[in-house]
Amino acid sequence: MNAEQFIERFSTSTQDDSDSLKSVLDIINDVKINKDEALKKYTKAFDGVEIEDFKVPEESLKNSFDALTEEEKNALISIKDRISEYQASIKYKDVEGDEFSYVYKPIESIGIYIPGGTALYPSSVLMTAVPAMVAGVSNIAVVTPTFSDNNITFGALYVAGVKDVYRIGGAQAIAALAYGTKSIPKVDKIVGPGNKYVALAKKLLFGDVGIDMVAGPSEILLYVDESADYTAIAYDIFAQAEHDVNARTFLIAESESVIEGVEAEVNRLVDEQERADVIKGSLKNNHWQIVDTRENLKQVIDYIAPEHVSIQHQDAKSIASEISYAGAVFIGQYSPEAIGDYAAGPSHVLPTNRTGRFSHGLNVNDCLTSHAIINLKKETYDEISQPAKLLADKEGLFAHGESLNIRME
Repeated sequence: MNAEQFIERFSTSTQDDSDSLKSVLDIINDVKINKDEALKKYTKAFDGVEIEDFKVPEESLKNSFDALTEEEKNALISIKDRISEYQASIKYKDVEGDEFSYVYKPIESIGIYIPGGTALYPSSVLMTAVPAMVAGVSNIAVVTPTFSDNNITFGALYVAGVKDVYRIGGAQAIAALAYGTKSIPKVDKIVGPGNKYVALAKKLLFGDVGIDMVAGPSEILLYVDESADYTAIAYDIFAQAEHDVNARTFLIAESESVIEGVEAEVNRLVDEQERADVIKGSLKNNHWQIVDTRENLKQVIDYIAPEHVSIQHQDAKSIASEISYAGAVFIGQYSPEAIGDYAAGPSHVLPTNRTGRFSHGLNVNDCLTSHAIINLKKETYDEISQPAKLLADKEGLFAHGESLNIRME
């Protein structure tokens, strides 16, 4: 299809979450009232595990790290160091002035959700905990579902410097962080990826607690021309589609022959993939191929505001410079989206479902608060107080006006 047809047909909301919303709201209210007893009930019901103490002993984190191979240890440490370096480089600094200052302070407490259950996500540990550490957050609580083989995830928590870890997942974990229980501390902000129940819980609890974003299915848009390696592009598509059947892939080009070349490689290789059934499900229902002019394709990118944009095109830098909205942009053959998931530096917690049009990926500055400091000189006050009083009087807030007037000469 072309750009106009795509924009007419494209919908970001294909699921009715009303039943899930009610279930999540029931869980939130239960945890708010019944605290740890509700958490124990849901952990048994959803995870099949009975837990009396949700807190993971600190020595378990170190023991998990010690049990890793030297290669695994070095991988975690090197990636953690790279993420730390990147986050430190973009951290906001205080702005000092004679009459106006701007001060940044770390949020006192942050809760981090790390997905678990049937899979392990040590990368999510580093991508969420390291920015909080670099920001200087003093209280970090991590919640993650119970699973059997936890060495790599717990080892990542140890490398990141996290000490407070709790065996609890799902919407109930988000509610526990928002309201606090005897076992799990209340936090000021919750960050981290999760399934739709976790996302709905964060959405419902925003206001009681801060959140980073409400994440939807993962997505990638690939902008490709004949200079690209079509086999590599096929694997880039697979890498996104293997997340789950709801993962979205977009392939756009200025030539039908490019689309056909990539499609041929996808068809040739898809059955060889470990998660072929998941990939096929994703590509069947959540894959779009768009052919149009460069100008129109740039409009498509900004319209979707994709979580990931991968530009493998002879004019990649020029195209990237004109993109306004995206979670992260990857330029060239040696910047595949997969490297961003693990080791590039910026967090892989990124906006989806077009929310990149008004939000950004998680970073160190999301773990800071800020406030202005106003310390006016008399001559400045004399200059601006009269216009301020005029507006106060026009608004009918006469005490405001008198508060200003009494200080005038």
